[in-house]
Formats: sequence, structure tokens, C-alpha cells
Amino acid sequence: MSQEPAAAPDRQPLDETAAESVRKYAADQRAKVDVLASVLEDIAANGYPVPESGVLWEEARDAHLARLVGEQPRVA
Repeated sequence: MSQEPAAAPDRQPLDETAAESVRKYAADQRAKVDVLASVLEDIAANGYPVPESGVLWEEARDAHLARLVGEQPRVA
């Protein structure tokens, strides 16, 4: 096995708008992962929550759908 580092592939630069969009997406994903990590750390420190303290998935779904109705329409 060679001790030389692998050659970096050629890169095609992004325009500033695309680069900013990628940075925003990365920040959004990082925030989601941070939330998940904090939940997992809480479970590790305190155990699982009791089922009675949770929200039924139907209620969570309905609340989420109600929030979506109030948002601005988006183009896919």
C-alpha cells in the first residue's frame, strides 16, 4: 500500500449563488443532526421517555399538516 495521499479529483467551481445555496443546505443539515444528537444524549443520560408523555402519531401528523397549510406555496 502506498504512503502517498490519494490525488484530489478535479473540481468544477460553483457560482456564488450555488455555493451559498450549498452552504445553507449544509447548515440546515448540521442543525438537524445537532437536534438528533441532543435527543440521543438525553436518552443516554436519562433513559427513554415513558409512553404516556408522548404524542400520538395521528395528532403529530395533523398538527404538521395544519402548519403546512399555513405556509407559502413552494415550487418544486
